Amino acid sequence: MRYPVWRPAVFACAASLPLYWLYLGWQFALGPDPGKVLVDNLGEGALVLLLLTLSMTPMQRLTGWGGWLAVRRQLGLWCFTYALLHLSGYLYFLLGGEFSRLGEELRERPYVLVGGLGFVGLTVLAMTSSRWSMRRLGKRWKKVHRLVYLIVILALLHMLWVVRADAARWFLYAGIAMALFFLRVPAVTKTLASVRSRKGRGE
Repeated sequence: MRYPVWRPAVFACAASLPLYWLYLGWQFALGPDPGKVLVDNLGEGALVLLLLTLSMTPMQRLTGWGGWLAVRRQLGLWCFTYALLHLSGYLYFLLGGEFSRLGEELRERPYVLVGGLGFVGLTVLAMTSSRWSMRRLGKRWKKVHRLVYLIVILALLHMLWVVRADAARWFLYAGIAMALFFLRVPAVTKTLASVRSRKGRGE
C-alpha cells in the first residue's frame, strides 16, 4: 500500500510552527516578553488544531473520502502536543519553574483551572486514540470521544479569559466552533450525505 503523502505534510506543517516561534524567541523577535508570547501562540495553535480536528468528520461526510478520518487522528495528536507544550511553557516561563505555585494558581485564576480541565480531556482523547483502544472500548469509544465538544467549550472559555481586552479573534474561533457544532446536527448530517450522493450521481 502506498504511503499517504499527506502524513509527512501534516507532520511538517504542525512541527514547523513551534520551531519557528522558538527561533523568533531566540532572535528576540517576540517582543519584551517572549515567553508569554510563545505560551499564547501554542495555546492558540492548540485551539486551531482542535477545530480542524472537529471539521474532519463533516469533510468526510461531504466528500466521501475516508482519509479525512486518518487526518483527524493525526491532527488530534498534534493538538494534544501543542497543549502539552502550552502547559509546559506556562509552568516554565510564567511560573518560573516553581511548580509549588500551581495549586495557588488553580485556586486564584479560574482560567488556569478551566485550561487544566481541557488538558485532562485532551489527555484522555490522546490516550484512547489508537486502534487498540478503539477495539478495547468498542461502542464506548465514541462516547468517550464526545468529550471533544466539552473540550472545545473549555478551550474557548480559557481563551476568552486570557484575551478579554482583544476578543476579536475569540469571536472568530467561537463562530467556527458553533458552525462545526451545527454540522453535527442529525438533519444537517443527512443534508451533507444527500449532497455527496447527488455529486456522486453527477447531478
